[in-house]
Formats: sequence, structure tokens, C-alpha cells
Amino acid sequence: MLDTARPDSLARIHTVAFEGLEARRVEVQCAVTPGLPAFAIVGLPDKAVSEARERVRTALSGMAIALPSKRITINLSPADLPKEGSHFDLPIALALLAALGVLPRERVEEAVALGELSLDGSLVAVIGALPAALAAGEDDRVLLCPAACGAEAAWVGVTPVFAAGSLAEMIAHLTDRAPLAQAMPGEVTQDATPGDLREVRGQERAKRALEIAAAGRHHLLMVGPPGSGKSMLAARLPGLLPPLSPAEALETSMIHSLAGLLDEGGISRTRPYRAPHHTASMAAIVGGGRGAKPGEISLAHNGVLFLDEFPEYPRAVLETLRQPIETGDVVVARANAHVTYPCRFLLIAAANPCRCGHLYDADQACGRAPICGEDYLGKISGPLMDRFDLRLEVPPVGYADLDLPPSGDSSATIAARISAARDRQAGRFAALDLPARCNADAEGDALDRIATPDAEGKELLLKAADRFRLSARGYHRIRRVARTIADLDGDETVGAPHIAEAIGFRLIGAQN
Repeated sequence: MLDTARPDSLARIHTVAFEGLEARRVEVQCAVTPGLPAFAIVGLPDKAVSEARERVRTALSGMAIALPSKRITINLSPADLPKEGSHFDLPIALALLAALGVLPRERVEEAVALGELSLDGSLVAVIGALPAALAAGEDDRVLLCPAACGAEAAWVGVTPVFAAGSLAEMIAHLTDRAPLAQAMPGEVTQDATPGDLREVRGQERAKRALEIAAAGRHHLLMVGPPGSGKSMLAARLPGLLPPLSPAEALETSMIHSLAGLLDEGGISRTRPYRAPHHTASMAAIVGGGRGAKPGEISLAHNGVLFLDEFPEYPRAVLETLRQPIETGDVVVARANAHVTYPCRFLLIAAANPCRCGHLYDADQACGRAPICGEDYLGKISGPLMDRFDLRLEVPPVGYADLDLPPSGDSSATIAARISAARDRQAGRFAALDLPARCNADAEGDALDRIATPDAEGKELLLKAADRFRLSARGYHRIRRVARTIADLDGDETVGAPHIAEAIGFRLIGAQN
């Protein structure tokens, strides 16, 4: 048995390996034993982890810490869990220093550490500080990380976070020569604000649809010719949405932390807005690739996903959206990974009425009209089209309209109405002990309890369902939209006017 009092005995520290949003615990064990000089890292490391020995060796040499002429073995336990990333540098260095007697083993063993080492000993920011802090808090351990990750990790507030700029600072902290102050949580304020909705000339019906979509998180499809303002309308949607709640900010930032997007010294309460190009691959949109990373739909969690030129996306990519839209999460299955990411987003899709875009203008339309429009929008399958709560045609804007003064309510006024409507929804769900957050999340018994229309409204809905042959999904989505319209109007009961307006936003593109 090893003598734990000797400096060449076993030392331990903890870190994490990421499987989706889950931070799996990893114990970094270091043993310095007699034998031929060697520095080995075992435990299924990838190339970046294996290269840590060179970074650690050089950083320690720069600090005048010489490695002994003995065999150094680093074991990453559990050994069957793949270890990826450069964040293993710091825990390996600290475990080695503890095994050499430079650091007190008890201080090192009670910590979770992650960070990349530069050759000069400085610590470089790494991804995943937020889920690592949660894992450390669950195990009642402190977190040691680079200074650039401190504000992000401290935002969780469940464990002390000590962030150092270099390995020398971390050593001074662990030996109590120069203790570090606990990192303070950081929150990033977005300077750039989206334009005002009043800047969009005309398109009052589209503005109303945007307000309803934002209030209840209803998916919206806009069809209109080029230059009608579809992208302009979508770009102003973030200015209508309320800021993220603390719980939502934590959920969203966990994903962004794993994607390396939290690089501004903290997290943001602004709802994400993602607008990938239509040439993006399935792995980029849904998630996948090496390590099963989150895709755009997960990066848009609790925010907005804007897909312009919607029919131009590959058919396979569009069809993969069907299940995430319904369930609010996506399972990324690969040969070496099987992870689940949340993706409860607000989908805004924009499309031209046909490939040339001028189907509605007889002077500019191609000779294949109207068949070209049916072929073009036919790329959107019926089941996918059925998942849009709101559908509307965005007409072209005339030159005369561009010279008119701004019209309609400002974004601030509309945002206040949306915030009030969301507060009504949250209060209703809390009072009824329902798990939903927005009207779009309500289903089954919950939908019956909150969105059953009055007698006149139900009669109108049944007539519409029979006349337009609504699917069961379309029937329920009309009820959800009507509930949101009633919330915007401040009405507790869903009436015929709310049903009528919801039906009016359902009839474009497909009779389902």
C-alpha cells in the first residue's frame, strides 16, 4: 500500500467530461512511481487530452518546477468514458503538483477543476464552465477555472468559484500564499437593440401576427414576394419578447456554454435569435457532428429561430424539424454518443410564393404560374405545414407606402402587451398547477382547462373544422392561438371573435 505521507504517492482531483448537457464526473488520478522516466495519460483520452502532457511539462518548466526522473501516470477515471477537450490541462497539472508535494492533497481533492494551459502557464478559457459549476455544486466541491470563465460559472450560485489568470496564481491560492477572491456572477447587456416595428411600412396584419406569435410562442409562416418586409419583420421580433427569466437564462446558457458562445464575461438575459443560412447541413441545424454538439434549434432554445427562404432548405432538414417542434427537445444519436438537447423555440419561417417570387404580379410572373407556386411551396410537406400555428400572406409594398409616416404601435408598446399576456399565462398555469409556460405548450387536459371556447366560439370552430377539413393538430392549434388572442385582449373567456381571428391566420397554404 502506498504511504500517503510520501510526495510520490497518489493524488486526486476532479473534473468533468461532457455528454450533451450532462457533465459526467471524472476523477483525475496521478501517481509518481519509481521506474524509467515517462509521462503517460490513460483513460480513453482524445488527441487534445493526450497533448496536455506537453503543455503541462512546458508550463511547469517555465515556473522552474522540474519533473522528477520517475514514471508519472495520469489516469482519467472512469476509464471507459471518452475524454475530449483541452479543459483537462488544469486538473492534470494540479494533480501532478499535489503528487509532487507542491500542493496540499486535501485542498486539491475537494475541488473540481477545468482549464487549458498555455505554454507560459497562463490559463485559457474553455467551454462548459456553467455545467461544470452545477456538477461541482451537486458534489459540494469548489470550482477552479480560468479567469475568463469565472463570471459565467459564478452565475449558477451553487458553489464557490475561484478563477485564476495563470497556473502560478492557482498554486498561490491553493497554498494560501495569495488566496483568490470568489468570482462574481457576470451578466452581459446587449448594446445593439433591434429596430422598431414602426419602421416597417404597412403590413399591419403581419405585425398583428408577429404580436400573437410572440405572446404565445406560436410558430409563424410568412409567404410574400421579395422586398415585402418578411426579414425586416422577423429581425424586430427579439425587441418584442420579454427577457429570459433566471431559470430560462440558465437553461439557454448551458447550451451556449457547451457551444463556446459565452465569451463576453457572463451570460445574457436577452432571448437568442438564430438565423442560419438555407445551405446549412442537418448537423448544423439539428445537432451532431463530432461529439454530438448542439445545433441551431438548440441554440435558439427559449428564443427565436428564423429560417428565411424556407423551401430552399434540404427536404431532409425540414422534415427533421417536425418532432422537435412538437416535443421541445431533440435526440442526437451517433455511434459513440446519444444525447438529448432542449429546443423549445419560436419558429419564424419566410418563403417566396414561387421560385421567381412574383407569382402575385401578372406582369412579372413566369409563364408557369400558378403551377410554379404550387411546386415551390409543395417542398414544405403537409405535416410540417400543419405545425405552423399562424400563416399569412405578406403583400408587396407600393412605392407610395414607403413615403408614408410610421404607423401602428411602437415595439415598446407591443412588448408591454406581450409581457402582460405572458404574465397572464404564467399566472394561469401556476394557479392550475400545469407545467406549461406558454399557450403553445398546452395540450390534452391542460388545453381543455384553459382554452375551451364559449358556446358561440365552439360552434364557429366546429363549422370551420368541417368546412376546411382541419386535422386534429390544426384544431387544437387554433384553440391555442385563440387563447393567446384572448390574453392579449385581457379576456378570460375564449369567444367567437378570438376563434375567428385564429382561423383567419390558419387558412393559407394548406387546407389542414
